[in-house]
Amino acid sequence: MDTHTSPPAKPGGSSAAPTHGARNYAIVTAAYWGFTLTDGALRMLVLLHFYRLGYSPFTLAFLFLLYEAMGVVANLVGGWLATRYGIQRMLIVGLCTQILGFLLLSQLSPDWTVTMSVAWVVLSQGVCGVAKDLTKTASKSAIKLTASTASGQLFKWVAWFTGSKNAMKGVGFFLGGLLLDRLGFQSSLWAMAGLLSLVLAGVVGFVPPLMGKAKASKSARELFAKNRAINLLAAARVALFGARDVWFVVGVPVFLYASGWTFTMVGGFLAAWTIGYGLVQALAPSLVKRSEDGLSTEVPAARWWSALLATVPLGLAIAVAMDLPNLEWVVVGGLALFGFAFAVNSSVHSYLILACAGSEKAAEDVGFYYAANALGRFFGTLLSGLLYQWGGLLFSLSGSAAMLMACWLVTLALPARQTAMPAIVSTP
Repeated sequence: MDTHTSPPAKPGGSSAAPTHGARNYAIVTAAYWGFTLTDGALRMLVLLHFYRLGYSPFTLAFLFLLYEAMGVVANLVGGWLATRYGIQRMLIVGLCTQILGFLLLSQLSPDWTVTMSVAWVVLSQGVCGVAKDLTKTASKSAIKLTASTASGQLFKWVAWFTGSKNAMKGVGFFLGGLLLDRLGFQSSLWAMAGLLSLVLAGVVGFVPPLMGKAKASKSARELFAKNRAINLLAAARVALFGARDVWFVVGVPVFLYASGWTFTMVGGFLAAWTIGYGLVQALAPSLVKRSEDGLSTEVPAARWWSALLATVPLGLAIAVAMDLPNLEWVVVGGLALFGFAFAVNSSVHSYLILACAGSEKAAEDVGFYYAANALGRFFGTLLSGLLYQWGGLLFSLSGSAAMLMACWLVTLALPARQTAMPAIVSTP
């Protein structure tokens, strides 16, 4: 087990002066904001455009499956590549790949058959899935390298990064609906490709070329040899994000549209939900009691918030089964509570994985963890279409509750003592 508390000096790494660490953190965060804005817009563009064309809930979910599946591979490989070649190169590759995905998707023709259209969208989405997780793994690994060894700063920087990123994704959801109404499908994709080109220029000009470069694992066995805490956190992450996407991807958007909401209203709700979720993530360090060792109160917090979160979709499923009056507003209110508890859960988990990651190969550990995140999204996306088609919103919410119970059970096994994980220096 890696027990380093601080990495050796490396160009562009965490051993740089504090001002350089803050500067690099700000640059990487801003670059990921630009990426996330277009990624959120892409999801709304694809979902609403093809629902308007009459695609079934399962087909809509199928359009996103390769996007999520490729994320599993991209995270594992991306973490290894970021360790070997540096974070800047992986950000450049991720941004270029996303631009390619947008350009491929923009070539979709209304004259094609349904089968050919679906195949083309799935392929293009797969390219974008690779781009997303290469970029995310590189960006989140940068936090480990730029934050000081004080666990308090690490938690704050992780929380702000994840919170602001998800708030930007919410803005992207709204932007996607707006662009679809104003520019149409193809022109919207071209506009987003142009925006990412500007972000790419910023990464090339300002991110240190050797940032995060270290000795990578030499074999698959070494790459997958993670400590127990990382393995448990990865398993919990599969269940946590599957529980969100099982209703988020297809179920609730289609339910609200079928209840009489417009595309703009649906996109606006998902945008508001994601922005609020991001803001709560950024505030999570003030909602979770801190410990000197960085683990003994944070791990119990992960358990408590997981249990609390599981009660929300369970209660909503009961409300749907009872067919309460103004059901869509009951669902909207319940999902607001879900977003609050989910945000704290996600933020605590994101902190814990960086606290457990080894300093020398942080990108590999982060990549492994977010491969589990992508796997959870894959299963959640698949089940979102299947469960909604089989039993409507009731089945989607029931599936979410079951996954969250599994997440809670896994967190019960997390070690909460400093000696069980890589050492963390206490806050000053």
